[in-house]
Amino acid sequence: MKYNNQMKNRVKRIEGQVRAVLRMMEEEKDCKDIAGQMSAVRHAMDRAIGLVVSFNLEQCVRDQIEKGESTEELIQEAVELLVKSR
Repeated sequence: MKYNNQMKNRVKRIEGQVRAVLRMMEEEKDCKDIAGQMSAVRHAMDRAIGLVVSFNLEQCVRDQIEKGESTEELIQEAVELLVKSR
């Protein structure tokens, strides 16, 4: 599966946020500030997971429809991935 620049950039931003958390820890910043930044990282990752799963699901459903096959299993699998991610 090919991933577009929008998805890659989103993950790069998350990478920067994680680095910021580590830097804050090294600088012994306040717990509330670090927890807030970590919460932002988690939220960003949740959104990235949703984007990747939905993009892949869309492509896989189109492929299944072209083949004349059922999409029910694919959709269930995507839902399970999203539930596991939380």
